[in-house]
Amino acid sequence: MPKVKLPEAPQPLVEVGMMLYPDCQIGMVHGITDLFDIAGRFAVQHGRAPIRASHWRLQEGGGFARCFDSHPDEPAGNSPTVLIAPGSLHKLLEPGEVEPYARWLLDRHAHGAVLASNCGGAFALAATGLLAGRPATTHWFFAEQFRERFPNVRLEIDRMVIDDGDIVTAGGLMAWTDLGLRIVERLLGPTVMMETARFLLIDPGGREQKNYASFAPRLTHGDEAILKVQHWLQGRGAGPVAVPAMAGEAGMEERTFQRRFKAATGMTPVEYVQHLRVGKARELLEFTRRTVDQVAWSVGYEDAAAFRKLFHRLTGLSPHEYRQRFATPQSLAEVA
Repeated sequence: MPKVKLPEAPQPLVEVGMMLYPDCQIGMVHGITDLFDIAGRFAVQHGRAPIRASHWRLQEGGGFARCFDSHPDEPAGNSPTVLIAPGSLHKLLEPGEVEPYARWLLDRHAHGAVLASNCGGAFALAATGLLAGRPATTHWFFAEQFRERFPNVRLEIDRMVIDDGDIVTAGGLMAWTDLGLRIVERLLGPTVMMETARFLLIDPGGREQKNYASFAPRLTHGDEAILKVQHWLQGRGAGPVAVPAMAGEAGMEERTFQRRFKAATGMTPVEYVQHLRVGKARELLEFTRRTVDQVAWSVGYEDAAAFRKLFHRLTGLSPHEYRQRFATPQSLAEVA
């Protein structure tokens, strides 16, 4: 008798899970769930299976279980293929409370899941120990706290998304859009990713956190002499200042001052002053109608070309691009 070919059992959809925890960013969770739903509709048009989005919550007796499933009638695997730790609008997961979440992430990674985080969710990923010696990003506002808690992670705070294969980290609160598109590209391909980005009016690439981050100097380092110099620099305006003058203000020999300034602030004195001057230039580009050359002169740069180069290095944008993106409507109208 001829063999009867039995119908193949339906294969589980590729699943992307969101790990929920108290005070996590629910707007991100729902937003990226919608993004995956939209991407799935485009995927179906191209003959691809959609993404299954799920939310996972820690149970009272321990362990994690789905509390939301975008495709509840489809056969499900035991755990997500990609597992995302969202950020928080209120507070970071503290070392004590992060432990069950870190253990679950570590276990899922050991079983082949790709781990991802957005914003402060990187603290949960780093608590697994998997980021040791590897590049990662988080919200620029949390950079100092992250470095203090996880000094062995190569924090690259300027970057919006770092895809390191089995671990993907994204920066700011709204960087979930960039993270979602990166995951869609990996799971469904660049065509579906581009169609999703166009539908949502999202720039699919090229953004960096340094386009948005304001300079937030370290002021809690405890070195009173260096703090005095920082306050002096802040109060004297955005013009140039020589290292010997700063050392004199601190009452130190120049080499000692440079060593202590770098230890306290994480920057050399020259780098610190550059950030202050570019910060003032940002304000002038946002709120005044001065030309770029005039802005350069206002913050102490006689060589406008050198100013443009430095501005681009610190912000990721040219002064003109920065003004077009961030200037007030009135300032743009005056410039035009």
